[in-house]
Amino acid sequence: MNSDKPKILLIEDDPSFRQLLATTLENQDYAVSALSSGREGLNAARNEHPSLLILDLGLPDLDGQEVIRRLRLWTKLPIIVLSARDQENDITQALDNGADDYLTKPFGNAELLSRIKALLRRVTAPSANEQMSFQAGDLRIELGKRRLFVGEREVHLTPIEFRLLAELVRNAGFVVTHRQLLEKVWGPSYVEHSHYLRIYMGQLRHKLEADPTRPRYLLTEAGVGYRLSDGEN
Repeated sequence: MNSDKPKILLIEDDPSFRQLLATTLENQDYAVSALSSGREGLNAARNEHPSLLILDLGLPDLDGQEVIRRLRLWTKLPIIVLSARDQENDITQALDNGADDYLTKPFGNAELLSRIKALLRRVTAPSANEQMSFQAGDLRIELGKRRLFVGEREVHLTPIEFRLLAELVRNAGFVVTHRQLLEKVWGPSYVEHSHYLRIYMGQLRHKLEADPTRPRYLLTEAGVGYRLSDGEN
């Protein structure tokens, strides 16, 4: 096996689906370790040093949520969660537990490969402190200088609006749950106050978007959270 290939750890209990995913990934020049249980996956995460984990939540031994919680005690390994369609509570919980992204079944191979590439890019990109600016389309954000431009026009943001936008910038291209945003921007005692997010996201969209009713940048993930488009998705 070529050790230069990014290694993907795949934990999926359905044999045919597991084989299909593994073949798809191997055809894209990834090295794949495909396993069927949570405990096997946890051992492999420690011993095989994968670049990324793809995790089905419905496993025969450990619940996928427990696998995420245990991993996050000791590693920042990027995790993409697979979930049955419409299980919004499971998706939100997985992201709050520390997963980086999710896909609902069924999904297209192109979408999966795009998410993998985006996550691997983020792992090798400069840290949030080093990457002080963000640009997508005509939107430019300078975190260090706390400045926002839409085209050539500078837009004024309130302190809370900027903190909210900065948190989305740090996770550009990936969904951030309501709970994560509320805790980061307002504090742990505000995690149930989801109406704060609706109000401030509405304000941000009116300032950033050409058509706030059809946002290009500040995207809603229904029942889960928000995603700042990075121009890749």
